[in-house]
Amino acid sequence: MQQSPHPIDNIVSVLEANDSKTLMGLFEGAHPADIADALESLTPEKRHLAWTHIPVEARGEVLAELNEGVFKTLTQELHSDELIPAIQQLDIDDIADLIPDLPESILADVLFAVDTETRNHLGEVLAYPEDSAGGLMNLDATVVRDNVTIDVLLRFLRLKDELPKQTGSIYLVNRHNRLTGVLAVERLLTSDLNELAANFIDESPVIFEAMDSEDEVAKSFADYDLTSAPVVNEKNELLGRITIDDVVDVIKEQAEHDIMAVAGLPNEADIFAPVATTTKNRTLWLGVNLITALLGSWVIGQFEGSIQQLVALAVLMPIVASMGGNAGTQTLTVVIRGMSMGTITSENAFNVLKKESLVGVFNGLLWAIVISIIAGLWYGSPALGSVIAAAMVANLIMGAIAGVCIPIFLDKVGVDPALAGGVALTTVTDVVGYFSVLGLATMLLL
Repeated sequence: MQQSPHPIDNIVSVLEANDSKTLMGLFEGAHPADIADALESLTPEKRHLAWTHIPVEARGEVLAELNEGVFKTLTQELHSDELIPAIQQLDIDDIADLIPDLPESILADVLFAVDTETRNHLGEVLAYPEDSAGGLMNLDATVVRDNVTIDVLLRFLRLKDELPKQTGSIYLVNRHNRLTGVLAVERLLTSDLNELAANFIDESPVIFEAMDSEDEVAKSFADYDLTSAPVVNEKNELLGRITIDDVVDVIKEQAEHDIMAVAGLPNEADIFAPVATTTKNRTLWLGVNLITALLGSWVIGQFEGSIQQLVALAVLMPIVASMGGNAGTQTLTVVIRGMSMGTITSENAFNVLKKESLVGVFNGLLWAIVISIIAGLWYGSPALGSVIAAAMVANLIMGAIAGVCIPIFLDKVGVDPALAGGVALTTVTDVVGYFSVLGLATMLLL
């Protein structure tokens, strides 16, 4: 990929040198996304200074590009006189995205500052959940009646000063504003001017209802190579449209969520957030991890006498727990991805469980043979090797079962599997691994 035409790599040194002229030159003509990346690389103290040098006409787009956590931090530092003009530059859907994260102290000022039409449109968008098709849509769709000819439609388009961005389709509606067809713009260039526009509509358009989830929207855009799509209500009345740039943001947020959820962190985390805030965000899952670790330790404590008699158990049992956790994590990852993509449902979940259990059996047998040989040679005890092998089989099977059942259960009770699945799985494989090794050793070797 070619480098941005306006790189902002040396912003820190320019700020430290207090070189306002050079700083303004860096921002001048730079893409808002690049400026947003630069702000995210700065400490909160330097962000405000950098903000004052951003061209006024670019500030709104920069706010829209910022990480959620950085946006919250920056807007708490800015006065409403700085924020309102920037937010007023944005499209309705972008303003709607920012409103939930604005400080309450200036939210009323922002809503009061926008014109009545914008305020009404914001109400339409904010009426739907943020993670729904209605929450994603913008209201700038190009709409015409379904009884016009291609000639009339072209003349209508020419009267417009500017078409909305990402105008790949024209939406046809009847006199009740109900969507009757989607017409690709390229069809206008090759169709007979005297023909009705309705004769050239897409025969199988992708249409979203306002309450469809953003996951469904993102999947459909990826599956059907969409650049835009209409949004309707339960009466099939056209509400607006979703464009590819909004869907890319959704996909990016989902990817960030998957990465951060592994560590139990919110995906709006700001790398330079206050120490108290970061500590608070991380404390919960550290506490959960401590509880699960104590549970594993409690299991070990029940067999303290066995460990004292056969110290090799303390050396080998972490191997069994680790292998089970690893195998379970593989299954967990596949299942969570399958659930998010819609390929794993309640109808086929049992088949997935059977398949993953068989994988656990075969992997368990394979590595049981390996570990039994290693343990037997290491400690000169074939019996010990057999115990570790049996525990290995049991834990890899349990890891596979837990890897399927845990995310499905968490999803049923409304808990994010990506966020809590790893902790729950580790607890299961640790407890089962330790119990299998120590329990079998106590029964068979001592």
